[in-house]
Amino acid sequence: MARVVQHSLLHKAKKSKNDEFYTQRVDIEKELQHYTSQFIDKVVYCNCDDPTISNFFAYFYENFERLGLKKLIATGYANDERGSGSFFEYTGKPAERIRFEANDIHSLEGDGDFRGPESIELLMEADIVVTNPPFSLFREFIAQMVEFDKQFLVIGNVNAITYKEVFNLVQAEKAWLGVHLGRGISGFIVPENYELYGTEARIDSNGNRIVSPNNCLWLTNLDYQKRHNELELTKSYHGNEAAYPRYDNFDGINVNKTKDIPADYTGYMGVPITFLHKHNPDQFEIIKFRKGDDGKDLSVGGKCPFFRIIIRKKSENPDPKKATVELLESQGWQTRLW
Repeated sequence: MARVVQHSLLHKAKKSKNDEFYTQRVDIEKELQHYTSQFIDKVVYCNCDDPTISNFFAYFYENFERLGLKKLIATGYANDERGSGSFFEYTGKPAERIRFEANDIHSLEGDGDFRGPESIELLMEADIVVTNPPFSLFREFIAQMVEFDKQFLVIGNVNAITYKEVFNLVQAEKAWLGVHLGRGISGFIVPENYELYGTEARIDSNGNRIVSPNNCLWLTNLDYQKRHNELELTKSYHGNEAAYPRYDNFDGINVNKTKDIPADYTGYMGVPITFLHKHNPDQFEIIKFRKGDDGKDLSVGGKCPFFRIIIRKKSENPDPKKATVELLESQGWQTRLW
């Protein structure tokens, strides 16, 4: 059965500040397999993760030796039953140790908020942060990663890439989408008191309550091979100009789908935000988001399409004169290389 997009789920969470969306182990394993070589001899910090229930913590704890980790740290935010946050630090398994014990957890003086002084002190020790940060605090979380210059791999709502703070990082190639998003993320575990909205809400074989909003992504600054796969372009602009209308307020063409990006056009193009999942930084340059030269939303024939990202193909030939000629010719001018 096709999965129905439930955009309202995380909007409800944002409105109510209900941030208790717990990532499933299957989604963690599926994404983390693309970065394993980057964890060797690194300190990993899961700074929004109660060690007793977090699948992020469980994954790194159980794969500590395989990944070659130096240290694993996890801190959890205090819930209603616990006044202080939880803390766990691990540097390796003694030979006799076969599983994690709850009595290994220690209490923090504060509530375990990732913005608190205790968490920040631990953050300064970390190399990579991997977690599902509170949905309502995503901007603050990413700002903290930037401030302390940390590598990170986190889950957020797809709309996060429209936030100015996040898009600026993507444009500057300081952050990018991970391997999976949307339907590539199978759903989140929610607490008992959470209403199971949507047609895909379910209870799994372990009794976990699952919702599948289908509008989430992984955001990271860890590189991976798939990110550098060249996007195959099969469409042509010349002879099909009507399919690529020009914007009223920007010198570029509108492209409705990533698969329709023309191979023979070297000027500016407006593409859907989902293009970022296919973006190869060696092939394309991200220019700007959403707005035309007049500061208003990009429009075609007086109407505004869905949000667009302005991109341009990176020239295979660095000769600026040739690039100028190609741009003019793509716009219908007859030129010759002087």
